[in-house]
Amino acid sequence: MKRKTKNYLWQSVIGFGFLSGLWTAIGIDPEQVVLTAVQNAVDTAYSDSAIHTLFIVLPTLLLLFSIYGAYKNGKVPGLVSVIVAYFSGLLILNQTGLALVLLLCAIVFGWIATNRRLVKKLAGH
Repeated sequence: MKRKTKNYLWQSVIGFGFLSGLWTAIGIDPEQVVLTAVQNAVDTAYSDSAIHTLFIVLPTLLLLFSIYGAYKNGKVPGLVSVIVAYFSGLLILNQTGLALVLLLCAIVFGWIATNRRLVKKLAGH
């Protein structure tokens, strides 16, 4: 497996998609927990409204960068694979079988999305 494909599957499909869905299903947002802890530490050392604003904007920026990275590496099929992986993470606690099938589909779709020659061959170019 090419390094780009392997990185995309681990970072975008599994990391950004599946684990985000799993954390949503559990009801915990690890990003928010970490950012809150860092914000509290920074506020005690240096209290400034600009720093506070940064911690409000930072989660949105991180989300946008993650979406852009997923799109850059996998285009629209890659984003679809991340969305399917997210729903797989959401369903893993209640419908494990369906969630695993969706995760497998997301991985296969992500693999296809990062293999440009295969995509061109399937499209008939």
